[in-house]
Amino acid sequence: MATAKTGAATPAKKRAPNAAFMKPLTPSPALAAVVGAAPLPRTEIISKLWVYIKEHNLQDAANKRMVNADAKLKEVFGKPQVSMFEMAGLIGKHVK
Repeated sequence: MATAKTGAATPAKKRAPNAAFMKPLTPSPALAAVVGAAPLPRTEIISKLWVYIKEHNLQDAANKRMVNADAKLKEVFGKPQVSMFEMAGLIGKHVK
């Protein structure tokens, strides 16, 4: 037997951005070849990577969750194909 909630719903609290994600990080030379050499927050690095991937048509046609690395991305990823979930972890090795 389901019961209906009565009363006013409390508004959802807006989440504050995590300071660790907003800290500018310096990309390695291999990553800088794709996203630029300027220090960027981790979120911007991932965004610029996706822009590069889409511009160069590097998403796998059969499985859009997979990214096929070109010569520049192979230096960053270390292998010819990665999943979009793996990508963020592999980027961590290329930022300080």
